[in-house]
Amino acid sequence: MKKVLYILSLFTAVTVTAQEETKQREPGHTNQNKFRQMYDLMATPNMFRTASGAPGPAYYQQQADYKIDVELDDENTKLYGTETITYHNNSPENLEYLWVQLDQNRRAADSESPLANSEKVNQSYTSEGFSRRYMEEAFDGGFKIEYVKDANGKPMSYTINKTMMRINLAEPLKSGSKISFSIKWWYNINNYFIVGGRSGYEHFEEGNNNIYVIAQFYPRMAVYNDVEGWQNMQFWGGGEFALPFGNFDVNITVPADHIMEATGELQNRKGIFTKKQLKRYEKATKTFDDPVVIVTEEEAREAEKEHSTKKKTWSFKAENVRDFGFATSRKFMYDAMAVQLSGKTAMAISVYPKESNPLWGKYSTRVVAHTLKTYSKYTFDYPYPKAVSVSAESQGMEYPMICWNYGRPDKDGFVSDRLKYGMISVIIHEVGHNFFPMIVNSDERQWTWMDEGLNTFLQYLTEQEFQENYPSRRGPADKIVPYMSGNQEFLTPIMTNSESLYHFGSNAYAKPATGLNILRETIMGEELFDYAFKTYANRWKFKHPTPEDFFRTMEDASAVDLDWFWRGWFYSTDYVDIGIEEVKQYHVSSEKPKSQQEETEKDRFYRHNPNAKYVYMIPEAEEEELTKPLDINSVKELSEYLDENFTPQERARLKSPKYFYEVTFNKPGGMFMPIIAELEFADGTKEVHTFPAQIWRKNNNTASRVFATDKEVKKITVDPELKTADIDVSNNIWPAQEAKSKFDQFSE
Repeated sequence: MKKVLYILSLFTAVTVTAQEETKQREPGHTNQNKFRQMYDLMATPNMFRTASGAPGPAYYQQQADYKIDVELDDENTKLYGTETITYHNNSPENLEYLWVQLDQNRRAADSESPLANSEKVNQSYTSEGFSRRYMEEAFDGGFKIEYVKDANGKPMSYTINKTMMRINLAEPLKSGSKISFSIKWWYNINNYFIVGGRSGYEHFEEGNNNIYVIAQFYPRMAVYNDVEGWQNMQFWGGGEFALPFGNFDVNITVPADHIMEATGELQNRKGIFTKKQLKRYEKATKTFDDPVVIVTEEEAREAEKEHSTKKKTWSFKAENVRDFGFATSRKFMYDAMAVQLSGKTAMAISVYPKESNPLWGKYSTRVVAHTLKTYSKYTFDYPYPKAVSVSAESQGMEYPMICWNYGRPDKDGFVSDRLKYGMISVIIHEVGHNFFPMIVNSDERQWTWMDEGLNTFLQYLTEQEFQENYPSRRGPADKIVPYMSGNQEFLTPIMTNSESLYHFGSNAYAKPATGLNILRETIMGEELFDYAFKTYANRWKFKHPTPEDFFRTMEDASAVDLDWFWRGWFYSTDYVDIGIEEVKQYHVSSEKPKSQQEETEKDRFYRHNPNAKYVYMIPEAEEEELTKPLDINSVKELSEYLDENFTPQERARLKSPKYFYEVTFNKPGGMFMPIIAELEFADGTKEVHTFPAQIWRKNNNTASRVFATDKEVKKITVDPELKTADIDVSNNIWPAQEAKSKFDQFSE
């Protein structure tokens, strides 16, 4: 009986002990450290796209070549066209069907785009606005497809689904083969001031003239690639375009008194320009300092007076481009100058009406030239023969070699600084799009930031090189603060599809551009960043990169681990808010303070070292009075150690710190940044210390540093030059009472 009781007691004791241990154990957890690698967020590398961010050995891309003939009906504002598309299947798969984009169908009478957004009744309307909204029939600007035929002229089966058209092939298009087919269509051109749109026409009542900026005007092949298969997302109006590269042969028939510019090289200039204009153009090809006016204001005014009933056909050819656009009007003046790029010459060109002068004649072409040179420096030499800036009020849109830009003086010729710099900035931005995405050909329908954000970043660099203290609207870290400190309910990560963004400009343009600027100036440094960014541009020029290709290349070419940055800045809406939580001042003593009486692990280690000499750090809070500056010779153990281990010459070179401060930084925001701490001393001098973002890697909430100085610190400021996009600088200063004035200054 006793034996049973003993076993029972032992079992009970063991059970109780196990229960107590279970209570004491904390539950397990997964790695939630924000410095963990991004294997959970990025696509797995493969033979198409490597882990380094470069195209893989199996990388491929499709090609679409176009032969297009279009005619502009100026009187009725319609466009008629036929095209032959030759599609090359370079993929390893056989294709059962082809997808063609019909982006003009967003403005079709039965378009669902207007139905896809919530709406409310406005409190007031203009009479014209009320009539258009509730009384008039909707504008019908969709494609009218008359036929789709194969190379033998036989009708092909096709299915139209809103802004996409599926060509139903009789048999699969085999890998490595090509197919040709033709399409005939027409559509009503939209007045973009009334109907809206990225292209269309601007009407001038005086003289009954139009300026046409025409794009998305032809059925265009969609992209097929290793990432998405067919890019078949509908065009709802936000996300722009994904297109394959190809060669274009385009004939455009317009009234004979029109002046035109377009993607590609003009093939029949002698049949279009007058002898005087040809001579001026030849001069422009050899002029690198100032634009040469080729079509003068007087010639443009004369053309405006009468509407010619004759027609002329302009012929353009373009190689290895992803799209085609053109602008035409009898109102256009035309100037140009040559741009030297590493032994190659490109033409910078502007076309604009008299209403745009003197602003455009003074700035536009010069800005185009400056943009080509600056972007080429940071990426690759501009490969196309020209870049054209078109004056189209209320526009800002880009196509290969040509773009439309806003900015005109008022009726009295007045130009404010805001208008001037706004026009210059939009020209830089739209010309810059030749690089991203016209050459580094990302998928705009999926990821707006990949072209708009990268381009806005380079726009900022180009603006700053155009003029000292240029008033850039986007780029510097502090300018993104109002957005990042906004209501989280209406913020989305940068890595959000284009159609689901709340704040399109801030999310897709400003935030990624600011992030890249912070990487360049604060995290990586200009040399490492510029090399990596240039590597990305050259790896993916004339190819189709993904976000992962960009992220991986930036790390691969710089040896800087940036997973923490991509995760926070691109995949979340975390914000930066680094503050000073606490500052402690310490006094050095030879005597062990009462608070350190208990033996520590370090004490036990040194106890076996008879030569160890102790120096104790005592918080000032434990002292009855503030300690005078430290004289290290007065600390017996330290003085003895120095005497025994250093020669007089070596001692003379040693630092002599007198003050010791332990500063604890906290991070109420979720986004990491390097800690930039400025120490201001009693004598008015300052000293800046920068600690990499990795200081947060083992504790995502707080970090501490000790500053040993030979002068008394009177003030500590975090991020004094506002380089980290800190949304609240009221906690950035110690002593805290000084923070409010700094915060007020920042808010202003």
